[in-house]
Amino acid sequence: MNKDELLNNQALNQQILFFDPLCKRPRFETVNGTPSIHYVDEKQGVRALDFGKAEFNFFAPDAKSVRVVGWGGSMPESYDLHPVGDGYWQAVAENIAPGFHYCDFEVDGVRTVNPLAPIGYGGFRPVNYFEMPGEDAAFWLLQDVPHGTVHMELYNCRMTGRTRCCYVYTPPSYGKDSEKRYPVLYIQHGGGETEMGWLWQGKINYICDNGIAAGTMEEMIVVMNDGYAFRPDGLGDPAGGDIDDVLADECVPFIDSRYRTFASPRKRALAGLSMGGMQANAGMFKHSGCFANIGIFSGGFRDKGFNFDGSAFLKDPDSFRNAFELAFVAVGEQEQPSCDKLRESISEYNRRGIPLILYIYPGYHEWDVWRHAAREFMTKLFKGGE
Repeated sequence: MNKDELLNNQALNQQILFFDPLCKRPRFETVNGTPSIHYVDEKQGVRALDFGKAEFNFFAPDAKSVRVVGWGGSMPESYDLHPVGDGYWQAVAENIAPGFHYCDFEVDGVRTVNPLAPIGYGGFRPVNYFEMPGEDAAFWLLQDVPHGTVHMELYNCRMTGRTRCCYVYTPPSYGKDSEKRYPVLYIQHGGGETEMGWLWQGKINYICDNGIAAGTMEEMIVVMNDGYAFRPDGLGDPAGGDIDDVLADECVPFIDSRYRTFASPRKRALAGLSMGGMQANAGMFKHSGCFANIGIFSGGFRDKGFNFDGSAFLKDPDSFRNAFELAFVAVGEQEQPSCDKLRESISEYNRRGIPLILYIYPGYHEWDVWRHAAREFMTKLFKGGE
């Protein structure tokens, strides 16, 4: 992709509310005594003008002040917007790091959601975000390649006593060959987000579409679940819940019954970011007979924790290799002190013959790191036999 294609890609403004934002509002008028309606263009809430340069807009005719506030990490700054006419406030900011950015808009000191900008769910609330493309953004953007399909599936969960929702990506070839079977990646969101995070914030479907088209990753099904799975009796993990149990005991059998999958741990992967990474870490050792491929993104790496203990695997390289096809740990270079601690601990495990792979990408505890981690993980997945 050239620069113009990156800066104007449709995926930059896609969100839960719109696939292609309307960016128009109705205007009602009376012409010659007859009521009429037509649409007028609105300003985009956030628009990438150039690499590192963005325009912020907010419609607030009666406001006295408007500000956009970054969440820290790669966007620590705040920017004051100024009136530009017709009720709009605007600011142009430069030197914004490439990648995904959550941000808050404050009107007269009150935090609010900008309806003109993409809206997601993060930090346990609806929140605005925007994308700043960089030269390497093409892998997660919308490209002219065959596209897979995202399905919404509902299944009963015995553990929680509730119906659960998961989103399932099937690759472009699914359905063309009624005999073909596919490996499955179960991938989890982080704390404060939902099962829709990997679709709208992570762009996982485009990462898959583009990777499959480029031949850099195997065709696979991807399953995204709500990570908040707590036992009604309160006996589960009070911090991370027990989504690993739900996946292994309930979601995997459901997906295997609905889709053409391989019923083999070597053809299943469990991954997640932050909280989801910690859940994958637990599931790695609790359910090694279900998942033989593990991806932990910004979730650290522990040998034991609530209701799991992987010490036996980590003391015996042969046992570890027999259980796990791929064990991948990722972290942002600026996630300190986690990054340095992982360098040291993974190096020690490697010295003892435990084949953990450490992937470090420049960045903070943010989606830009996790997108790159997911792509790198998926390029290594399912390369062996059944």
